[in-house]
Amino acid sequence: MWAAIISEFADSPSQSRVARFLLENGFGVNHNGRIECNGIEVSATKVAKAIGTDRRVVDATARHILKSPSLREIFANIRVTPDLSFLAGRLGLSVITIIPKDARQKGIVGAAVEIVTTHNLNIRQIFVTDPMLSEEPRLVIIIDGSLPGAVIEEIKSLPQVKRVIL
Repeated sequence: MWAAIISEFADSPSQSRVARFLLENGFGVNHNGRIECNGIEVSATKVAKAIGTDRRVVDATARHILKSPSLREIFANIRVTPDLSFLAGRLGLSVITIIPKDARQKGIVGAAVEIVTTHNLNIRQIFVTDPMLSEEPRLVIIIDGSLPGAVIEEIKSLPQVKRVIL
């Protein structure tokens, strides 16, 4: 997907930066060419300020997206899900973040989830950052209660794991 988006914006690095920002943050483009997040409009000026560009670049990117059927399909249907990791402590949850050696390698998520479920832990949320959109892709698992040391050690010992952050 990201390769198609990059090629679509090959002639405009500034619009490519806007498209990347929109994807990273789950922002879409509605049928009127307005930036939105889960159906709520977000001003192009605010988006521009966040990434250090001009509002007109954001507007031009939105128009460009609408002109491309494949991009329009992606950006019209993107949605944001709340990230519980920032609230975990207050909600009695634990977070384990796994940095893989190679995020394109298969089986990382399955291996980590198998360890967690083998210890009879309840997964509340799991998300993975896309290796094409993130400089340091990661797998984040949020569970109910405390994270036993045995789980941490087993995940650390997986051959795909570079680093574990608690």
